[in-house]
Amino acid sequence: MVTCSFIPGGVAAPAGFTASGIHCGIRKNKAKRDLALIVAEAPCNAAAVYTQNLVCGAPVTVTKRHLEDGKARAVICNSGIANTCNADGIEKAQGMCEIAAKALGIAPEEVIVASTGVIGQPLDLAPVEQGMAQLAGELSKDGSDHAAQAIMTTDTRKKEFALQFTLGGKPCVIGAISKGSGMIHPNMATMLCFITTDAAISSPMLQKALKSAVADSFNMLSVDGDTSTNDMACILASGAAGNEEITTEDEAFQLFTQMLSTLLIRIAREMARDGEGATKLVVCEVSGAKEKETARTVAKSVICSSLVKTAMFGADANWGRVLCAMGYAGTEIDVTKADVAFVSPAGRVEVCKDGAGIPFSEEKAKEILLQDEVKIDVRLHDGEAHAEAFGCDLTYDYVKINGDYRT
Repeated sequence: MVTCSFIPGGVAAPAGFTASGIHCGIRKNKAKRDLALIVAEAPCNAAAVYTQNLVCGAPVTVTKRHLEDGKARAVICNSGIANTCNADGIEKAQGMCEIAAKALGIAPEEVIVASTGVIGQPLDLAPVEQGMAQLAGELSKDGSDHAAQAIMTTDTRKKEFALQFTLGGKPCVIGAISKGSGMIHPNMATMLCFITTDAAISSPMLQKALKSAVADSFNMLSVDGDTSTNDMACILASGAAGNEEITTEDEAFQLFTQMLSTLLIRIAREMARDGEGATKLVVCEVSGAKEKETARTVAKSVICSSLVKTAMFGADANWGRVLCAMGYAGTEIDVTKADVAFVSPAGRVEVCKDGAGIPFSEEKAKEILLQDEVKIDVRLHDGEAHAEAFGCDLTYDYVKINGDYRT
């Protein structure tokens, strides 16, 4: 049995990494940090996955170019301005890399760059340049907290985690910070996530591990059905743990991927819980599917349904909306075999069996759905495959937050 434990330290917890975050002036609110930096002591193997939106931010384009060799040394990210749909976007993204590289004494091509915030507004590099000395000077093993704060936009809580486990007899750590509260929808990347590890693993295997872990975490996450323009998840591996480098899809690779998935699922759940205006985390668990992809597709369809999401907000056990979303998911299922139940810390209520309604207590169902974490349990009785999707309810506050987001 694999043992692992969550530990403090976030993105700076793995050996060989430091982080920092400051307010440099990109955002008007001086109480909010707006520039983050993560730095490795030595060059790292690296990998990333990106937004599938055809309108993508300039930082995504620059980072893709910098990671062509599978190597990186640092990550710089600003919040407040997305640097997307700007005529000088590439120039500004490259400029951020050059400013960071100069302060760190490394090549600009070793820097991953990211931005998050309002689309279509120009990014002024003067605050970045003026704040870089402070940002680099404050790099520390305790800096993950400030870095996590600096990448937040409409997030109400920081997402910062680290997981410790043993790989090839060596203690290893994977750490991460992420941001994401709105404009979140499958397919990758759905938000920003910066991951570090001290495990020794080659760049090609790192890419495979990240892609696999994302399939069960970030690509199963939806808050509002909008796939953002700037999103990426990247990972840097320092190799400082001293394990034998993972270069093939062997047992060590499977273990590393499992641990990475565990961490990213934790983050995905927290992002769903922190969805803009949300009052509760909603998880759809689909079991008994013929194939894994069928389970994923059905779970995502349910979690993305606006009618399901509003029912969850109103604590209304409207199970017909769940079946409706299953029916238009676009995959072959036998709805006449499907069972549906709602589950929370307040208990469990079965509402549908063999595709038809069954008697249940509306009072008990409401009590269950009023909790701050609710599971929609769908059983297809058609195979052994299983998947979970992560979302939240849709509330009045979501409209309020996004009605004047730019102004």
